[in-house]
This record gives sequence, structure tokens and C-alpha cells, in this order.
Amino acid sequence: MRKLRTARGSLGRLGFTLIELLIGSSIMLVVIISALMIYSNSNQVSVDQQQYAEVQSDVRSAMYLVMRDARMAGLGLPEEFNMYALEGVDNEDQGGEVEPDRLVLMGNMDDPLNLRIQQYQGSAVVVTVEDYSFEQYPYPDDFYVNRPVLVLPNPASMCRAGEIRSITHLTHSTGGTNERMNFSPGLAPGINPPGGLSGSCTSNEYDGGLVMFVDVKEYWLDTTGNASGLTDGVNGYIGGGVGGVFYQTKNGVHLPLAQNVENFQVQYSGDLDEDGSLDGFTDWSLAWTLDQVALIRQVRIHLLGRTADRFVSVSGAPDADIHNYRRPALANSPAATTDDMHRRFLLESMANIRNLSLSLYNRGER
Repeated sequence: MRKLRTARGSLGRLGFTLIELLIGSSIMLVVIISALMIYSNSNQVSVDQQQYAEVQSDVRSAMYLVMRDARMAGLGLPEEFNMYALEGVDNEDQGGEVEPDRLVLMGNMDDPLNLRIQQYQGSAVVVTVEDYSFEQYPYPDDFYVNRPVLVLPNPASMCRAGEIRSITHLTHSTGGTNERMNFSPGLAPGINPPGGLSGSCTSNEYDGGLVMFVDVKEYWLDTTGNASGLTDGVNGYIGGGVGGVFYQTKNGVHLPLAQNVENFQVQYSGDLDEDGSLDGFTDWSLAWTLDQVALIRQVRIHLLGRTADRFVSVSGAPDADIHNYRRPALANSPAATTDDMHRRFLLESMANIRNLSLSLYNRGER
């Protein structure tokens, strides 16, 4: 009996007191809250790095495309038409704090075509080319439909104009004779070539000239999402107040290349004073003549991306000499005066315009 009572007394003392339960619960609560804080901070860092990676990817992809086309500017153009290979706009006022540049490029960039004109009937918008000309290229007839072409005068002409027209259809006899292109009435709508290139030569001055596929590509940044003269959802334009979209407008169709782009600046270098050496990079000038534009040989591009949201994982104030959290000065575009805690990615690249730099591309047969 004494042993049984002792055992029962021992069992009655097993378990935890209320104070012990409170202390244990408090410790467990601290552990859980600490784990949640670590998870939350890790998640914030992950979200921040994800959006920064997206900005980097967008900026790199856009830079690749603009650099590729800058190198191809003027491809297929005779040397005397080099002044129409590119054109710039410096610090376009879109109504916001950032005033981006524009870059317009022209050349036979994507699909080769270079045919000798036998006869040009401007009033009837028909161009006759030499027999078997179409057979030199592997394109079926329907490939030509709605494609823009550039019609240039013959080398003996002193006229330095040209016409961009849109092909409606081809006509030719079996075996490759009587080959002709038919154009739609009027010049190609929505396509604005560099330098104000327009057709003002007489029809016979185009006989013996060239007809070639042409691409007019304009790179520009829509800072506000409300670009003047464009309609939301028409020809690829997003609009709707969605700013920070970097576009390539190819032959009148707007192709969004990247989002979360904050600034786009272009500078140019060439021997504009014809002293035998490059002058160094400078911003586009409206005072340049067409002859000076023809002497541009290099372009330098600055493309600045910015994360859509603030970086929440940043603590403390960033150093004053870094631009990670403040818009930097680019070319002649001023910097911001305060930090906004948006992370930025700046990419700079320089390209030689090879078709203007090498005689191989601009001194061939016409």
C-alpha cells in the first residue's frame, strides 16, 4: 500500500505548470515570428532581384536590335545617297521629366533586292526591270505584295531624291520576260524616311536607276504612354498611359521591344569638318547639312532601364556617387536630383556604321 501511494504521488506531480506553458509558448512564438520575418525578407529580396533581372533582359534585348540595325544603316544605298541612311532627334519633348532621343535608320536591311530599272512610268506607278531580274531572287510573287521599295535615279542624274512606294503585284511572262512591278497610287503611307527623302526627279531620270526593298526603322521611347498622333491599339501601339515602352517602328508598324525603359540617348561621330579624323561623339544637331550627315560613321547608344517598383529590400541611404537609385545624366539629358529607390540598369554600346565606313558597301556597281 505504501508503494502504491508513493507511485500515485509521483504521477500527480507529472506535467507543466501554467508559468512553464506561458514561457514555452512565448519562446515558440518568437521562433515562428523570426522564421516568418526571415521568409518575408527573403521573398522581398527575391521579388526585387526578379524585377531587376527582367529590366536587364529587356534592355539587353533592345540594345542588341538597335545596334544590329545601326550597323546595317545604308545597306544597298549608293554612295551619293548616304545622307539618307540615318537621322536623329535630340531630346524630344513628350511632356515628362525625361526627354529621350529618336533614331531613324534606312537601308535594305532584312531581305536583299537590288534591280536595274529599265523604264519607270511614274504616272502609271509601274516600273519595268530587265528580263530575268526576278529569277535572281528566290521570292515567290506573293512575297512582294505590300512590300515597300525605294526607287532611285540613274547614276548620271544630278537628282538626289527617291521614292518609297508599296508593291501591289508583279507581272511577268513565263520564262522571266516582261517583268514589271505595279505600285499603289501615291507613296507608301506611314513610312517617313530619314532626311526628308522624297521623289522630285523626272520619270526618265529613274530609267537606269535602282529599285530595292527598303526598311525604314525608327527607334524611340514612349515615356508617357500617350504619344501624340498615335491611337491606342492601332498598328501595334500600346498607349493607354503605359509609359516606359521602347519601340521599333518598322515601315509604319510599331513593335514594342522592351518595357520599364527610362531613357534613350544617341550620339554620333564622324569627320563632319573633313579634316581627316573623327570629331568625337556629339548629340544630333539640326544645323547639320545632308552632306555632313553623310559623313557620320559611328553611333553611341545609352539605354537606361528602371524597375517598375521600388526596391523594398534596401536599407539605409545609397552612396551619393552611384546611380542605382537615382536617374543619371546621359549625354545632354540631365540627372534627377533625388533618389527614388528604383533600381536602374544602364547599358552603353557603340557601333560602326559599316555600310558607310567601308567602300566595299558603297562603291559597287550600280
